[in-house]
Amino acid sequence: MAAYLQWRRFVFFDRETVKEPPGPDGAGGKPFALPPGIAVCDSGRGSLVFGDRRGRAPGPAWGSAGSRFPLVCLNCAPHMEGQIWFLPRSLQLSSFQAYKLRVTHLYQLKQHSILVSVGEDEEGINPLVKVWNLEKRDGGNPLCTRIFPAIPGNKPTVVSCLTVHENLNFMAIGFADGSVVLTKGDITRDRHSKTQILHEGSYPVTGLAFRQSGKTTHLFVVTTENIQSYVLSVKDYPHLELDTHGCGLRCSSLSDPSQDLQFIVAGNECVYLYQPDERGPCFAFEGQKLIVHWYRGYLIVVSKDRKTSPKSEFAGNEAQNSDKQVLNIYDLCNKFIAYSSIFDDIVDVLAEWGSLYVLTRDGKIHVLQEKDTQTKLEARKSMLFRKNLFEMAINLAKSHHLDSDGLSEIFRQYGDHLYNKGNHDGAIQQYIRTIGKLEPSYVIRKFLDAQRIHNLTAYLQTLHLQSLANADHTTLLLNCYTKLKDSSKLEEFIKTSESEVRFDVETAIKVLRQAGYYSHAVYLAEKHAHHEWYLKIQLEDIKNYQEALRYIGKLPFDQAESNMKRYGKILMHHVPNETTELLKILCTDYRPSGDNEGPGTLEGKKANSEEFIPVFANNSRELKAFLEHMTEVQADSPQGVYDTLLELRLQNWAHEQDEQVKEKLHNEALILLKSGRFKMVFDKALVLCQMHNFKDGVLYLYEQGKLFQQIMHYHMQNEQYKKVIEVCELYGDQEACLWEQALGYFARKEEDCKEYIAAVLKHIENKNLMPPLLVVQTLAHNSTATLSVIKDYLVNKLQKQSRQIEQDEQRIQKYREETTRIRQEIEELKSSPKIFQKTKCSICTGALELPSVHFLCGHSFHQHCFESYSESDSECPTCMPENRKVMDMIRAQEQKRDLHDQFQHQLKCSNDGFSVVADYFGRGVFNKLTLITDLPSGKAAATIEAGLQRELL
Repeated sequence: MAAYLQWRRFVFFDRETVKEPPGPDGAGGKPFALPPGIAVCDSGRGSLVFGDRRGRAPGPAWGSAGSRFPLVCLNCAPHMEGQIWFLPRSLQLSSFQAYKLRVTHLYQLKQHSILVSVGEDEEGINPLVKVWNLEKRDGGNPLCTRIFPAIPGNKPTVVSCLTVHENLNFMAIGFADGSVVLTKGDITRDRHSKTQILHEGSYPVTGLAFRQSGKTTHLFVVTTENIQSYVLSVKDYPHLELDTHGCGLRCSSLSDPSQDLQFIVAGNECVYLYQPDERGPCFAFEGQKLIVHWYRGYLIVVSKDRKTSPKSEFAGNEAQNSDKQVLNIYDLCNKFIAYSSIFDDIVDVLAEWGSLYVLTRDGKIHVLQEKDTQTKLEARKSMLFRKNLFEMAINLAKSHHLDSDGLSEIFRQYGDHLYNKGNHDGAIQQYIRTIGKLEPSYVIRKFLDAQRIHNLTAYLQTLHLQSLANADHTTLLLNCYTKLKDSSKLEEFIKTSESEVRFDVETAIKVLRQAGYYSHAVYLAEKHAHHEWYLKIQLEDIKNYQEALRYIGKLPFDQAESNMKRYGKILMHHVPNETTELLKILCTDYRPSGDNEGPGTLEGKKANSEEFIPVFANNSRELKAFLEHMTEVQADSPQGVYDTLLELRLQNWAHEQDEQVKEKLHNEALILLKSGRFKMVFDKALVLCQMHNFKDGVLYLYEQGKLFQQIMHYHMQNEQYKKVIEVCELYGDQEACLWEQALGYFARKEEDCKEYIAAVLKHIENKNLMPPLLVVQTLAHNSTATLSVIKDYLVNKLQKQSRQIEQDEQRIQKYREETTRIRQEIEELKSSPKIFQKTKCSICTGALELPSVHFLCGHSFHQHCFESYSESDSECPTCMPENRKVMDMIRAQEQKRDLHDQFQHQLKCSNDGFSVVADYFGRGVFNKLTLITDLPSGKAAATIEAGLQRELL
């Protein structure tokens, strides 16, 4: 129960008296007066609605042409009864005759232009219910769509209260005898509705209210002695008695959704709130209640100003003592009085146009205009802050839906107040409520003192929970945890699920590492995939190399590769075998160790093994194992792998002392050289073999590179004479100069080398590799070589040259005779006539007949045969093939006259340079005469070419 006397009072409403609108002459300002005899009233659809028991007959109308009903002058016409009056915002009062005697009840629906009234057309207890459609007209008056008597059964009784459901499907009428009549269906039509007695009792019904919650409809019924709730959406209308005390007429109402649509019942001692199935809270508002309404979250209560012995509450509408009456407006949520004022004899309180209108018995209307939210808050905050009533200020701001910025400012001031009083725990709770609006540094500076670190921790925790913390806040919070040595809170903070992480993980890892909380830092790094930090801490701080290696093996390929390049040397130094095995997998067929995919479902990746060679800088044994593994399982390994493996094997071979092991290493290195992997890096492999004095490897590479002279020089340096001869025999056909070099080598030797010189001379003689004079000059440098060594060579050479001279002289004689004969023929052709005595065609061998064609060469043809077979009119078809061969040779010689490079090359490579020179001399290379191809084109050139052809023929 809330104590009424403890509630604060405010003035959140402005009170004014409604004035008459200015007339045509500008006069106005008088208080607006209602017609006398107003007994009932209601509001809605933009008008205040009144019903009277005594009125005036309509007189001459004035006002706007658009008035809904005739406008009347209140100062003329005889008295009438049963009028319903409408007062719009323009204060142009209008009315129509609804009943002949009186209007006792009105109910204006808020969502429909439907007005329901109860009144009497004749004396006695004969109440009639009329339903009016205000949007339709019948003779200028609203259309009455339905009339029916309001009598429960056959017992005439007075109507005490009336309510209508906004869906127009329910209407309830309460009577003084305790009965309640329920009309279900369309209340505007007789045919579509059904009326029945819902409730019977011994006490007058003083209040009715419908409550709609989803599809469930309840009806609250209150009498002077009890309160009941009916469920109308269920068959047979079950009901529940909520309380055993009631209230007077107009002392009940239904709240809005802000109070969960509770039924409000105002007794003389308390105001009670009810749910359909139970009683809710109550408030101790003392005094005799006369009127109760609900308006925009406020409870409006009209009560007597002084305590008097209660009279008949039910008959309270009759003339009473004109005692002062108090109108209180309560805010039940925030527990304060928003307005309180004294009035004279209030008829009713109506709500329309966003304001409250208080009707008094003297015909005046007082309007209560609620102040705007900002004005109320400023006024109230200034007073509350002065009195340090911050909680009330906060509740007020929330109830009026103050924005978050305004609320944050109240929380800040409340926090500052508590902080200054020394209540740091309470202050931090208020500062927490400002998160998102107030700059965090404002709060952090206040609590940086070591004695307030637990308050600062609470604030920073909430800042992270709302995902508003930056890296600095995370650092500060973790430092708070470490200073407090609160491991449980620290673990709770970092061991949240990934979706709930509200801090910068990398910053947290750095702080934890710096504070020595390695296990927590490792946990965060692993959970949030900060692989670099995880490995740094494991390797540099914890020194757990096995775990670091295991972790790398679980990473995706790209990250595993990069981390092995970064940390491979450290791991190789401490766990060489395990590191080597991981590298083997990484460079062949890598799959993360945590991958649950079955074999073959995911293709493995492989790294470049050459890039990991530096990892083995001080681990030659592991390097050798790694490289050998790579060459075995991956034949297309990078060239660097083979180069490094060769170098490693040569080093091992060079430093090995055991002969058997040395022989094995020698064979391994040679096998590697012969694998064919060093063709593209021949020079590099040769340098390696030379550096380690690997003789067989050097010779093999010379042979593969066709460096025959180097092979021979190698044997010459080692004075291996037989090997020199063998090299000449093996490769002399490919490179003839080897024999010449061998001869020069043996000629320079002072020791007896006659045997080797004789073998070289024999081969030179057979292949005719050197001129005899050059041989003699070469051997002249050897003091041990005598004439007998070259005697046979010289004799044989001279004999061959003699035979060659004889053959050449015979050939020269033959060419001279042939030349003489040809010249004679040419001379005869030039000076003597040519007699053609051929009798047969040289083509068809048939007898010649005219016309015929004869050539100087002696061939004759039928003209038709010549035309058929000849390709040129000036050439003999029989001699043409041979002539063309000669001409092609001549043209070839002319084209090759300038081929000096080719001549030099052939001269250098030929065994007989003299024959090459003679050949080119014959082609005219050394001929300085002007070439035919250099003559001008035209007839002269053609004549010379034709004459040359004739001479040649």
